[in-house]
Amino acid sequence: MRKTSRFPVVLAAAALAAAAGLATAAPAGAQTAQVLQVTQTSTVYAWIDGWGGGTVTSSPAGISCHTTAWDPYSSEEPPANSTGPCSASFPVGTTVTFTATPDPGSGVNGGPDPASLTVRSGYNAVWAMFCPTDGLCSAG
Repeated sequence: MRKTSRFPVVLAAAALAAAAGLATAAPAGAQTAQVLQVTQTSTVYAWIDGWGGGTVTSSPAGISCHTTAWDPYSSEEPPANSTGPCSASFPVGTTVTFTATPDPGSGVNGGPDPASLTVRSGYNAVWAMFCPTDGLCSAG
């Protein structure tokens, strides 16, 4: 009867196991690769119209846009443009909810429109109109 040695088979199996271990182990001093997550943002703009005063705010926070009431029939100059942050950047996909709060003596005559929006790349805007409670303006 002929004798065969198992030594070459065992040696080959050990070599394959060692090679597999090397393929999965990181070299000494090597750093693992980090995946950089980039979040795309887009700007949302708040536009306020009318002769009344009030503030449009956003949730999440970022927009707190205020305008001051004025009488277009008086000799006074109109107030400066809206104050406060009237635009803000949010991550694309974020749902932003808006609230329009009139100043004393004014009311909300339109908006905020839309009341909430999902931020997308490109143009994003909300609009609101404030009018004096004495009826000096109307939406439309």
